[in-house]
Amino acid sequence: MAGSRIGMQTIALSSRPAICGSAAYAGKKEGEGPLGAQFDFVAQDELYNQDTFELAEKQLYLDAIRKAIRKGGSRPEEVQFLLGGDLLNQIITASFSARDLGIPFIGLYGACSTMAESIALGSMLLDGGHAQQVICAASSHFCTAERQYRYPLEFGSQRPPTAQWTVTGAGATLLSMTPKAPVLAHVSHVCMGRVVDLGITDANNMGAAMAPAAADTLLALFSDTHTTPEDYDLIATGDLGQVGHDLLMQLMREQRMPLPDERYTDCGLLIYDREKQDVHAGGSGCGCSGVVLNAHFLPQLQSGQIRRMIFMATGALMSLTSSQQGESIPGVAHAVVLEGAGSKA
Repeated sequence: MAGSRIGMQTIALSSRPAICGSAAYAGKKEGEGPLGAQFDFVAQDELYNQDTFELAEKQLYLDAIRKAIRKGGSRPEEVQFLLGGDLLNQIITASFSARDLGIPFIGLYGACSTMAESIALGSMLLDGGHAQQVICAASSHFCTAERQYRYPLEFGSQRPPTAQWTVTGAGATLLSMTPKAPVLAHVSHVCMGRVVDLGITDANNMGAAMAPAAADTLLALFSDTHTTPEDYDLIATGDLGQVGHDLLMQLMREQRMPLPDERYTDCGLLIYDREKQDVHAGGSGCGCSGVVLNAHFLPQLQSGQIRRMIFMATGALMSLTSSQQGESIPGVAHAVVLEGAGSKA
């Protein structure tokens, strides 16, 4: 039986789609961070044996997808949909990868929320009986994002303390109703976020722009499911960094739903050593939550170290055009509830 809507934003997935394949491909700087040994592959240069940074990002994306499908015991021709996106204009990384793979493609732009968005929509497709197997993917690249959104790399601009470092990496997650490989986790609920904009205009302070959306989605999920933070082993946001992390904690306290320090973390704070790697407020980009989920959290769900968690990726829905025209930065956050492979429905 297909899932049902509970409350305004949350859907309970009665079939609990399985995650049975995952891959995380990362860049050299990410490989030097605390999670480096957990990635499937670490590129040793920003070009990844390609002619341009954009082609390098596409190759990381393709390799991660192919790896996740292989680890799931499947082949690309057995996958019904590719759901994915990236940060580049017209999501060219995802679109050109879909061209090479030949998998029916649903292109998504949720900015840095894309990994959670793709898993949420993919899970609903499976739960509704519209597919048996889908692959979800998201990527970013420091060099492609910098020259699209900010300055040419050669400019060497000064970065303010609130700035985050765009992760070079691609994450891919294989969802299946008929898994051929050991199950890593199940998706039990999805909560689709609303766009929230409190007027932040500083493109170097995306954590502040996204934190209100993260609070809005969390509060909706807790209300719809009649749960509290204590009902989850872990709540992980996508890439709020230190600034957004602290703001989310404050916002949740003000709503009388405080997040316990030991149960809340952010992918942007896990992927780098902020002191040694000089990344200021932490990591960001679609690839940030993509690689941390697939390399770090899913193995813990499979092993039972984490039994139930909220994975909520956050996105700043800005563009170069909107920023140049003085627009504020809308934020969005999408959440999925993941349960360990051995957990009961």
